[in-house]
Amino acid sequence: MARQCSIRFRIEPGQIVGRGGVTEEAVTADGHMADTKSNVVAVDKRTFTAMMEQLQEGYVTTVAATAGCTVEPIPKDLYGCDLRLVRPGRRSDEEEVPLLVQLKNTTTVKPNPAKAAFSFKLRKRAYLERLALKRKIEKAILIVMITSPIQAEWTVVDHDLMLVKHCCYWETLEGHPVDRNVNEPSVRIRTTNVFDAPALTEIMNRLGRGESLS
Repeated sequence: MARQCSIRFRIEPGQIVGRGGVTEEAVTADGHMADTKSNVVAVDKRTFTAMMEQLQEGYVTTVAATAGCTVEPIPKDLYGCDLRLVRPGRRSDEEEVPLLVQLKNTTTVKPNPAKAAFSFKLRKRAYLERLALKRKIEKAILIVMITSPIQAEWTVVDHDLMLVKHCCYWETLEGHPVDRNVNEPSVRIRTTNVFDAPALTEIMNRLGRGESLS
């Protein structure tokens, strides 16, 4: 009889990519620009960016499953979001709770958990514009994954657990100021906003009650 496996995410310090293979510039925890290529040790350099996207989608999907939410990929990037997470109604008379997600992944930003936040730079102002919208129906968050530049070390599997390097952080940017003179804006991501099942459950609870995520 096969033994059950549990999944555990280990947070360790860690090319930034968004879905579609767009490479982003990186900013270190101290606000300095970081090299996005020299630190990468890829299994296959031709597919490294695509594998970063796949790793993050797997992380988010696993967390969503643990929190009782479904994950719906958005095939056409028309409004700056990659996934829609949906929590079904708990009762037959309770409606579902949806959440839009924009995904970003980096191997160079290294957040210090002892600090309140880290800086993350977006390649396009449009990414921030879509996240900063004060949406009336579906809310949206940014999920940034900190990934090891050594691809072969991304996962470690044993009989009773699976380790994934490193960690996703979430942030709501609704109402965030957008400077039209800045083409590549930076945003602050709180280190307390680790994206895990309890965090997603609380996000959905707040949305279900009509509360702000700010």
